[in-house]
Amino acid sequence: MPKIQVLVVDDSVVMRRLIGSVLEDDPRIEVAGVAANGKIALAKIRQSRPDLITLDIEMPEMDGLAALTEIRRLYPKVPVIMFSTLTQRGAVQTIDALARGAADYVAKPANVGSVEESIERLRGELIPKILACARPAEQVPAANPGAVLRAPAPAAPRTFHTCRQPYAVVAIAASTGGPNALEIVLSGLPPDLAAPILVVQHMPPIFTGLLARRLNDACRVAVVEAEDGQAFAPAHVYLARGGKHMEARRAGNCIAAHLYEGPPENSCRPAADVLFRSVADIWSARALCVVLTGMGQDGMRGARAIREKGGGVIAQDKESSVVWGMPGSVVEGRLADDVLPLEDIAPAIVAKLKKEPALALVR
Repeated sequence: MPKIQVLVVDDSVVMRRLIGSVLEDDPRIEVAGVAANGKIALAKIRQSRPDLITLDIEMPEMDGLAALTEIRRLYPKVPVIMFSTLTQRGAVQTIDALARGAADYVAKPANVGSVEESIERLRGELIPKILACARPAEQVPAANPGAVLRAPAPAAPRTFHTCRQPYAVVAIAASTGGPNALEIVLSGLPPDLAAPILVVQHMPPIFTGLLARRLNDACRVAVVEAEDGQAFAPAHVYLARGGKHMEARRAGNCIAAHLYEGPPENSCRPAADVLFRSVADIWSARALCVVLTGMGQDGMRGARAIREKGGGVIAQDKESSVVWGMPGSVVEGRLADDVLPLEDIAPAIVAKLKKEPALALVR
């Protein structure tokens, strides 16, 4: 199989060498070229035709955000992984880059004791993302024929599987490609939605608060970064905080968020499996989960817990996913009631919820 050709764009000679050494050590990847700013990068893309681009945000002459806009316009199918700093400014720029179409991001090594540690940290984060974004078909086996797929006729009215009683909560999982996917889904929900929406997006601290604010500006439902002990209300979206698991727990006559720093699951914190299990325990058959684009299998075991309690499961389809790892594992596990393109997921949620009391406890 041909090696994945990667163009490395960074104004720092040290970072270009560091990234290059990590990539060249992997037999599946080859550095197609390097560039010191966005303007040079655009010229080199025409020459080298890379399979993927790593792109620094802060560069002279043409920065990463301006370059990304041009890359998406000229080469819409080439995945771009941004390099950013874990600072407030870096987080704002990264969220902006994801909104402009970046597939994912990697944090630049910081406060690391040695070059060797920097290389190992970079290798552990960057290589899986390159493989997932450049070769998404390899992330999961082909969809299992036992899964229920959307009817192909585009002119037919949209119909979705329904439960015996309306769902009372929606739990959503997302990772790579998730910020854009979440905006498309959540912006399609009405302001009188009869249930709370609980969301896990794999992101570090700082990033989740900024993402919540961006989504709140784009949606008719209210979107907040969840706080520990916060009661869930209908027509509100609660985004798990970076670095903390989120569970749903009974708190008197309401159901509230419980945030804690437990061990990572699926190498993630927050983890969708943690949230989904708690939702299954509280809402049982009235729980609906949605698994969107992302690497790995987080959400699959939790979806099974919801399915075993009689709840519903929606998975994003392969064609509309940036990476089909998470939803693909749900489909492969025969857990999905519906496998839908991204634009159909909000209408499906609305159809399945109807207008019923959203926080009724299942006794």
